[in-house]
Amino acid sequence: MAAAGIITEYNPLHMGHVHLMAEARRLLGPETGILCVMSGNYVQRGDFAIAGKHARAAAAVRSGADLVLELPVPWALSSAEGFAAGAVKILKATGAVSHLVFGSEGGDAAPLVRCAEALCSGAFPEALREELKKGDSFPAARQRALLGLVPEGDALSRPNDTLGVEYCKALRGSGIQPVAVLRRGAAHDSADIGGGIASASAIRALLRQGEEEAALGLCAPAMAEAYRIEREAGRAPASLERCERAILARLRFLEEADWAALELGNEGLYRRFFRSSRSAASLAELLETVKTKRYPLARLRRTVFRAYLGLPPAPPEEPAYLRVLAANARGTALLAGMRKTAALPVLTKPAAVRRLGPGARRLFDLETRADRLYALACPDPAAVPDAWRIGPVIVREGAG
Repeated sequence: MAAAGIITEYNPLHMGHVHLMAEARRLLGPETGILCVMSGNYVQRGDFAIAGKHARAAAAVRSGADLVLELPVPWALSSAEGFAAGAVKILKATGAVSHLVFGSEGGDAAPLVRCAEALCSGAFPEALREELKKGDSFPAARQRALLGLVPEGDALSRPNDTLGVEYCKALRGSGIQPVAVLRRGAAHDSADIGGGIASASAIRALLRQGEEEAALGLCAPAMAEAYRIEREAGRAPASLERCERAILARLRFLEEADWAALELGNEGLYRRFFRSSRSAASLAELLETVKTKRYPLARLRRTVFRAYLGLPPAPPEEPAYLRVLAANARGTALLAGMRKTAALPVLTKPAAVRRLGPGARRLFDLETRADRLYALACPDPAAVPDAWRIGPVIVREGAG
């Protein structure tokens, strides 16, 4: 069975994701399997996912996906380039994916492919060095350097197209075809909720303000139901505020060499983190002290989480396994095919990782530690099952 890949955070699952999956089947055929690679309990903006990964994955299946695989935390808490590269490696490793479908402000993959080719060209590094000398932020310098090579370089001014370019870079030579779907509804990170398709940021903001029913009304129905179940069980919403002092305590243990090992660049950013972490009384204070014009806030937040979780400076070269979070009947058929086509072991039961190599065990242990720390961000940490005891959610036909 041919499958279309979709890469997402599903934090939370909003109606734009439902539209994307429906468009994938409209464009590629109604029998197309939808295989999602989804962030686990941490998301790329540098935060806890609002609900646990298995609940979100099951909601994704009830909303149109067939099979959900986990994007391990070293890639989930990475730059757009690292996030895209890790997720595409997982899609390629399945041996089952023919197309990658993603949302785009432009709705056309061709200019994004041209941008990706230019970024990978021999001319780009020198163009970037020249722009960085002007002292602007890295994203601004990168965009100007790309514009000097291709007229479509302004794609890097739009967040979904920026991620689309990174997908196209990661897809080079894979045989998987990129398919851009015109994004509907509010812009990425917009507070606007007009038109019925709000951004995940707007939904999170409503939840923080106590406007729960308004927020859930903007989610896919399956996600709204899953959130209510998780909330009643004490597992949602996960909140940064609950872990703020634990994070600050962990950061105060780090020495200057620990920050330097995170490869934060050549501008002394690691020293700023080290000095601020010794005295900051809140994460907001720490970030305000550390921030510079060159680095986006999301990157600084990811750095805080990577330090807190003890992640390596960069993700491993390759994922060590394909971990299944949720599936339906078509998804289990995809899994059966993947047993023959996959280039990596397919992990359904956590205990099976013990039969894999040391690299797989190291990655799973890292993920397990991150999941245990995630539990502390939930209303009732004791209600969150240990990662070694959670298997995939199998969604039966007709189940709620």
